[in-house]
Amino acid sequence: MIKVGIVGGTGYTGVELLRLLAKHPQAEVTVITSRAEAGIPVSDLYPNLRGHVDLAFTEPDVNALGQCDVVFFATPHGVAQNLMPALLATGTRVVDLSADFRIRDAELWARWYNQPHGCPELIDQAVYGLPELNRETIKNAKLVACPGCYPTAAQLGLMPLLENNLVDSEQLIINAASGATGAGRQAKVGMLLTEISDSFKAYGASGHRHLPEIEQALRDMQGAGSKPAQVTFVPHLLPMVRGIHATSYARALDASSLPDLQALYEERFMDEPFVDVLPAGSHPETRSVKGSNMCRISVCQPQGRDTIVIMSVIDNLTRGASGQAVQNMNIMFGFAETAGLDVVALLP
Repeated sequence: MIKVGIVGGTGYTGVELLRLLAKHPQAEVTVITSRAEAGIPVSDLYPNLRGHVDLAFTEPDVNALGQCDVVFFATPHGVAQNLMPALLATGTRVVDLSADFRIRDAELWARWYNQPHGCPELIDQAVYGLPELNRETIKNAKLVACPGCYPTAAQLGLMPLLENNLVDSEQLIINAASGATGAGRQAKVGMLLTEISDSFKAYGASGHRHLPEIEQALRDMQGAGSKPAQVTFVPHLLPMVRGIHATSYARALDASSLPDLQALYEERFMDEPFVDVLPAGSHPETRSVKGSNMCRISVCQPQGRDTIVIMSVIDNLTRGASGQAVQNMNIMFGFAETAGLDVVALLP
């Protein structure tokens, strides 16, 4: 049994971590921090955890966190950077759910997040935590940067095409829509029920913070000789609580010589416990993954022309954040990759 700490346990990703770890067979949460809620029992804030989590929030303390085998950061960007050097020095391992260590270029990170990076010296130590791409490197990592929600859905959808150099990597388009929890738990007028209900809108069309992360990982998975991936990414807000639907478009380099795309996807993800390639002609639904760590994908080539359409769905809080973080922890400590995550999605 390993000891687990969580920094920033009051947000949606924090409570999702607690929900998953409460039933993990080989992990016990021993520390959970929140400056604003210090001293308050976790179950007072999240009554669904009553009888499952018998802890109170505490102030972040490196010495206490350093007694844990692994620490999760479920914090806004910029927070993990401040504690990371001292925490890693204690020997504990870290899975960071924030964006602080996802982008390998500190100057690029600073441009997109509008502040200097707090500890660029640790960026090279961070392993990008997309298991289907970096499983072997994750095993020995001290610091894992858990991917963002939009990037997870988009990257998994495009992975087989880019690995096999089948599409024009400079003309990739990703349209993705997320439930309101993707914006976090802060009080914002634009996230009020009366503001988002019965409506649908795009945002960040001229540039979203997840774009450099998406392009970086797509370039990592590209086959030799490919031109670096360039993406047009447009996120949208859905009037629902949780879930992401990403529709990606890629133009075949040679439509006449494409392999069987259905077979390509099925073979690529055959042994992946949390990727489900749906039968040909299917259209994945966000409700089919709600509360689970699964990504469901379908692929098609409309009218047999040169544009390939990939649809992928995830739960933004689970596979897009906390579930993937637990999956990374399982890999790091040699547990079964599905430990604590082998749950059925909620329907209806």
